[in-house]
Amino acid sequence: MAGSSSPGEVLRQVNEALSARIPPNMFVTCFYALLNPETGRLTYANAGHDLPFLRRRGHDTEQLMARGSPLGLMSGADYEESRNFLRRGEGILFYSDGLVEAHNQHREMFGSPRLKQLITEHDGERQLSAFLLEALYAFTGEGWEQEDDITILTVRSSAIGPGASEVKRDLDPQP
Repeated sequence: MAGSSSPGEVLRQVNEALSARIPPNMFVTCFYALLNPETGRLTYANAGHDLPFLRRRGHDTEQLMARGSPLGLMSGADYEESRNFLRRGEGILFYSDGLVEAHNQHREMFGSPRLKQLITEHDGERQLSAFLLEALYAFTGEGWEQEDDITILTVRSSAIGPGASEVKRDLDPQP
């Protein structure tokens, strides 16, 4: 879009284009991230999508926080842009809402807290996506009727990445 590679600005421009064309009460969610594979620098913005999970070495798990409304709902929306770093072996889980909104026979949702716990507990022996789908099927039980699409994308960093002092300095706002 008009030469900008900033995730927040790209989402702003897409929102303006969709707001003028999308039918009322329709919208699109999107999490837009740029990862530099050499340094591990991650820049991202969110347009109402479920927040991805970042799994650090040592099994700490956090969500990639960024605020922004779904695309096409309202002209003039701003999209918060955030930054982070991934070191070698750290990964991100992107997923659609069909995963966390899946229900079992008691109408309980799979939910983000359960998803975070599973990511944290994952031992790395199997692929994370296969591990999560197995846990989902065990949760929903036999005869489960899928209500929404389920998309899972995992990214694992091969970057050497900067040292801790460089990460802090680069993430701090510049004067």
